[in-house]
Amino acid sequence: MMDEIDYSGAVCPVPLAHKEQIVMGHGSGGKMGADLIAKTFLPAFDNPALRSGDDGAVVNIPAGRIAISTDSHVVAPLFFAGGDIGHLAVCGTVNDVAMMGARPLYLSAGFILEEGLPLETLQRVVNSMRAAADEAGVQIICGDTKVVQRGKADGMYINTTGVGIVPPGLEIGGAQAKAGDVVILSGTIGDHGIAVLAARGELGFETDVKSDTAPLNHLIEVMLETSSKIHVLRDPTRGGVATTLNEIAHQSNACIVLNEASIPVRPAVASVCEMLGFDPLYVANEGKLIAIVDREDAGRVLSAMQGEKYGEEAVVIGEVLDSPKGRVLMKTAIGSTRVVDVLMGEMLPRIC
Repeated sequence: MMDEIDYSGAVCPVPLAHKEQIVMGHGSGGKMGADLIAKTFLPAFDNPALRSGDDGAVVNIPAGRIAISTDSHVVAPLFFAGGDIGHLAVCGTVNDVAMMGARPLYLSAGFILEEGLPLETLQRVVNSMRAAADEAGVQIICGDTKVVQRGKADGMYINTTGVGIVPPGLEIGGAQAKAGDVVILSGTIGDHGIAVLAARGELGFETDVKSDTAPLNHLIEVMLETSSKIHVLRDPTRGGVATTLNEIAHQSNACIVLNEASIPVRPAVASVCEMLGFDPLYVANEGKLIAIVDREDAGRVLSAMQGEKYGEEAVVIGEVLDSPKGRVLMKTAIGSTRVVDVLMGEMLPRIC
């Protein structure tokens, strides 16, 4: 017969806290994952829908049409002059929803975290996301966290989905550009792509260029209050202004003609592009927009943009013609005309 053993005082060993970096246990769905949510994500993004602790969120939205956009953010490095992956994730999705003419309301956020990521780094990113969400006036109401093995995620990846409300009667999209419309750009181009490249230390020299990452929804609200004849809104991110305008020309079956002398490029960006053989028209932006507006209202829209924080440098850069259909052309500084095509290949990898 086996001797009886008294288990009355036995307790399970307390797991290591792992307060300094992400470990695989943070993605296990157990206590460590719950602690990460409770101590890192919930305090930053706190709102009733998120606080409920369910697998999804139930919220009230005004009646009408909704706009939804989703994006994954894999920028390297995680931090760069003027921004970081968290600020970029929130602003990028807010902007995508706003470019449909919608008022962004809610975001979800999915985090792919790499084993070994310092928790301090995650906290910095989360704080940056909170600041961007506060500025945009949106709430992060649900999310997910997964952990992958060391070396599999460049620190972290973030996926965000945004939901917004489209006002009744508003029709904005790439297929809406019409002959006679005016093309407006909200500011200088190429800042984000060059800032990220500089942060990698791949330039071989220093530059003071900062990313233009910003939420543009409030600027768009002012524009829409000024005119009901805004036909297209688009943020020229990957592929830059040139690729974005080609997409619009194809969708609208129209021709877009640009004036090279009117396109604003910061001297530092122009210098880097010249040195490396880049064309600023193809360099990514994360806080700029293109608006294609009926000529009758273009002046009022431009003035309204110039009175706002993220539109102070807005300029007219071109117009829409009927033909040649599906083309983007450039009137150059020397008086010639050239075709502006889409980006071929990858010029700046991992910029968003």
